[in-house]
Amino acid sequence: MRLHLDAMPASTPAPLPTQQPTTTDHADYRHALASFGTGVTVVTSRWQDKDWGMTCNSFSSVSLQPRLVLWSIRREASSYEAFTHSGGFTVSVLSHAQQDLARQFASGSLCQRFAGVPVERLASERVCLPGATAWFDCEIHQLVEAGDHTIVIGRVLDYASQDTPALSFWRSRFDRFGS
Repeated sequence: MRLHLDAMPASTPAPLPTQQPTTTDHADYRHALASFGTGVTVVTSRWQDKDWGMTCNSFSSVSLQPRLVLWSIRREASSYEAFTHSGGFTVSVLSHAQQDLARQFASGSLCQRFAGVPVERLASERVCLPGATAWFDCEIHQLVEAGDHTIVIGRVLDYASQDTPALSFWRSRFDRFGS
């Protein structure tokens, strides 16, 4: 089913809040955002002769023609410069069996993140994670500043997929998409 917004009845927009959120609102806001289930990915890059990687659930498609995808990174992230200056990135969409990798790439040093992890080096010299439901190797197309994050839009150079249940994240818990 396709939803056509122009066919929907017009409604009165909700009034904008008049005061800034408080610190306690941030926890409540994060809880509300957790109501939206997402897929789980590991984004990698190659910069200054090192592999960089992080867990990410902000991945999304943008366009079929040209093939564009996006994800976002916090500007204060220790890997921010590597991902925004490297020229490209690879997104591995994790399978349900890869929950441990999601946790491993979520924190720790680069050495800890890649420790014991089998990788496949692509023609771009970036790595993807074998066993992933899909991977997308991209060159940076555009960087968009948005709040405390930068939206990284990539043009897909190569990709592959397989029919395995994907890892999902909802209400701070892992589950799976697919049967």
